[in-house]
Amino acid sequence: MTIYSWSAKQAANDYDSFAEAYSASNETSLFNAYYERPAMLDLPGDVAGRRILDVGCGSGPLSAALRDRGAIVTGFDSSTKMLELARRRLGDDTALHTADLGSPLPFPDAAFDDVVASLVLHYLEDWTTPLAELRRVLTPGGRLIVSVDHPSIGLVQPGADYFATYKHSEEWTLGGHTALMTFRRRPLHAMTDAFTAAGFRINVISEPFPAPGARELFPDIFVDKLSRAFVCFLFFVLQAD
Repeated sequence: MTIYSWSAKQAANDYDSFAEAYSASNETSLFNAYYERPAMLDLPGDVAGRRILDVGCGSGPLSAALRDRGAIVTGFDSSTKMLELARRRLGDDTALHTADLGSPLPFPDAAFDDVVASLVLHYLEDWTTPLAELRRVLTPGGRLIVSVDHPSIGLVQPGADYFATYKHSEEWTLGGHTALMTFRRRPLHAMTDAFTAAGFRINVISEPFPAPGARELFPDIFVDKLSRAFVCFLFFVLQAD
């Protein structure tokens, strides 16, 4: 486990502090633009006319892509700077809200056909209340589509215990700004137990291929055992019972 000493003035996971740099990187990075986001767009299938909530929408790239496919998108994020960028991208015809997944959400029951949670849940210590809220805002039979850090990531750290749930911190440097990011590592069974306890049926667990063109754009990454896919994110399609 990595532990850092960090000034109280520099809060962990403060996306406001590097929103522009993160958003710019997200547009073209291998892991976001050519792996995680294409998978999150493939998993729902045809979304035309479906009401979709984008959890932790950031600067709005996934919301924009879903809207381009005909979805009726609503997004929320806890970062006001990220939401400013999302509004610049999406304009006034997409509903965007400032909200925190750890608190009650500002939406009525059964308001959405699908919820997408792209690389969000692994920031949270407790999944019980957030999953209950996401289940509440879904229609019966609605889908929660999730991407999270792959549970095997922690195994590269000396002395790591795959079966433990623990806090991990690391520094990200983007655009000359360094930020402390803190995540919660969970084994697969802890994730699936949380989903089923919240009333979701697990329809899909996916470890997909990168998008076409990734190998040509990032040839240094695609060597030997990494030629098929990246063991960095895990994807779920869950159905509200």
